[in-house]
Amino acid sequence: MAWRGCVMKWAKTEFTTSKNVTSRSSRLNPYNQQRCGFRRDAKRPDTKKDNVTQETNTSRSKAGTPGCPPPPIVPRPTLFKPLMFTVGFTGCSFGAAAILQYETLKSRVQTVKDEEESEKLLKLTDFQRQLILLMSMVDDFWSSLTEGQRTVTGIIAVNAVVLCCWRIPSLQRSMMKYFMSNPASKTRYIPMVLSSFSHYSIIHMMANMYVLWTFSSGIVSLLGREQFLAVYLSAGVISTMGSYMYKTATGRFYPTLGASGAVMAVLAAVCAKVPEAKLGIILVPMVTFTAGNALKALVAIDTAGLILGWGLFDHAAHLGGALFGVWYVAYGHKLIWKKRDPLVKMWHDMRSPGAGGSRPGGGPGISGDGGGGPRPQ
Repeated sequence: MAWRGCVMKWAKTEFTTSKNVTSRSSRLNPYNQQRCGFRRDAKRPDTKKDNVTQETNTSRSKAGTPGCPPPPIVPRPTLFKPLMFTVGFTGCSFGAAAILQYETLKSRVQTVKDEEESEKLLKLTDFQRQLILLMSMVDDFWSSLTEGQRTVTGIIAVNAVVLCCWRIPSLQRSMMKYFMSNPASKTRYIPMVLSSFSHYSIIHMMANMYVLWTFSSGIVSLLGREQFLAVYLSAGVISTMGSYMYKTATGRFYPTLGASGAVMAVLAAVCAKVPEAKLGIILVPMVTFTAGNALKALVAIDTAGLILGWGLFDHAAHLGGALFGVWYVAYGHKLIWKKRDPLVKMWHDMRSPGAGGSRPGGGPGISGDGGGGPRPQ
């Protein structure tokens, strides 16, 4: 009995020490607990006593190791500042477009005056003649394009440059920081603009730019070049804001990129303004449908993807861009673009003080619908 009591006392002392060591090490490294749970116990000098073994198992169960710590909970970001950035950027876009239209009209008037005053015969060398011939060929090709195609050529070029930047390893960190939008990221405002010009896949970029090229002539003939640029840039930011709102509401934070939201705004604006226009599919030219039905189908698909949680595309951004395009041709043109005259007048007074309020183009091109905007029926 004395021998058995000594063994019992020794076992209790041994496991008390082991418990203290385990708890101390677990505070230093939370993953030690899982490793210690599978560690083999040292052999006991006497394993024939059933009561000692039973007490050992009881002590081990009491000092059982808890599971791995739960993943950290990501707090939902606030969207007030991104919303204010969206409103401010949209206002600045339309203000800059109005000033750009004023400067374009002024430069055209000045160019006509310069051509009338400086028509002189010049003696040219053979190299200068060849250079002028080459420039005339390029100018003929450029003139053969519509105004809308010439306008979106710059947008396509910017998207192509950004696509090439994604292939440079040293730029990967900056590209992921500034050219991918995510409401949970520390950088949330600049990517709202830059992600609309960013594509990682060449197929993704070609699909978006093909749709933009196809509808460019129609949208520019409706709105004019300057107004189209303002709508395109604003649609990119507004569609990203819609994506931010959906991700924050559902708690699914993942980065997105692409010009689909802005392109959807252009497509929706044309389809809403000319719903009877006939459209087709490039691979199946015999299948045709009206623009209004195409818009309804696209909105239905994106709505279904939003409700069912399809993750292939950013359906919230698509819907945000489409709704903005429809709203702008219905109401936004009257609320924003037709009320730009005070801003243009203030800019004109700043540029040419003492001009008596005269503006290039005789006035109607600025205050009326000279930009080719949609007219009420």
